Amino acid sequence: MANLNGTTSDLRAAFLGVYSVLKSELLNDPAFEWTDGSRQWVDRMLDYNVPGGKLNRGLSVIDSYKLLKEGKDLTEDEIFLASALGWCIEWLQAYFLVLDDIMDNSHTRRGQPCWFRVPKVGMIAANDGIILRNHIPRILKNHFREKPYYVDLLDLFNEVEFQTASGQMIDLITTIEGEKDLSKYSLPLHRRIVQYKTAYYSFYIPVACALLMAGENLGNHVKVKDTLIDMGIYFQVQDDYLDCYGEPEKIGKIGTDIEDFKCSWMVVKALELCNEEQKKILFEHYGKENPADVAKVKALYNEIDLQGAFEEFESKSYEKLTSSIEAHPSKAVQAVLKSFLGKIYKRQK
Repeated sequence: MANLNGTTSDLRAAFLGVYSVLKSELLNDPAFEWTDGSRQWVDRMLDYNVPGGKLNRGLSVIDSYKLLKEGKDLTEDEIFLASALGWCIEWLQAYFLVLDDIMDNSHTRRGQPCWFRVPKVGMIAANDGIILRNHIPRILKNHFREKPYYVDLLDLFNEVEFQTASGQMIDLITTIEGEKDLSKYSLPLHRRIVQYKTAYYSFYIPVACALLMAGENLGNHVKVKDTLIDMGIYFQVQDDYLDCYGEPEKIGKIGTDIEDFKCSWMVVKALELCNEEQKKILFEHYGKENPADVAKVKALYNEIDLQGAFEEFESKSYEKLTSSIEAHPSKAVQAVLKSFLGKIYKRQK
């Protein structure tokens, strides 16, 4: 096994090595009678959807666990288990994205066609999403069944999945076709959507997995959860900003939040900053497919200096997060939170 106590590329290579082990276990799962066709399908589906992202969430489990161990080199077994939990989060992410892309009728994901748009896949992708979801308890059962924190892990994944699906629901019912009403959009609504839809599974769960592995009780770390949720909200606001101002080559997708009538931080903040005249323009052009409408919304964003408002939000968030991290009594936990913040502050993709 590659050295996980080494460089970032070693880390990534070793992490991908664990993916191959987990995949091969799943493709030989004794609970199902495999045929060549079904095995090939799942093999291709996994390779297409699971390891293709930045892998930040998964790698964060290993990073966090190492920091909690305060610099002690990890054993091969610890490395494998932390990696397996990291992959459970990547599997969870793949499951959400496969279904999310169908719901949003998206075209590209991670610089390639969405899985349901691949020839011969179509709506089989919905069932593939369910399979991805079901792989998580299989991995946990294979590798954590004897651990004292096994039930806590199952509980954590179930809870975070429920929170994420509920966040997705608030997002979807706010943007029901034919009921487009910008006056429903506000910063508190945006915060609720983001907290549930993104922050729990992108920020909280990797650290929670590492804490459980380190023998901690999650009930004692509510402040850590709160800080990570705030970090997740900051991350999503960056995402909303990059959807509008990011370069597609860098972010791997073409932003469509304006066309999709998304409850994005950009539009919510714009509504707050606009005068009545400008609000009319937003109400008239937001959520329309036509490039001319999109251009009008973007011109308005420039007019009210939404970029400046974002920069102000970014620096305030950074200050607030830094002070809440420094208030934490454990230096090891502080290090975990600082490492997360360092990865996302002023990111471009």
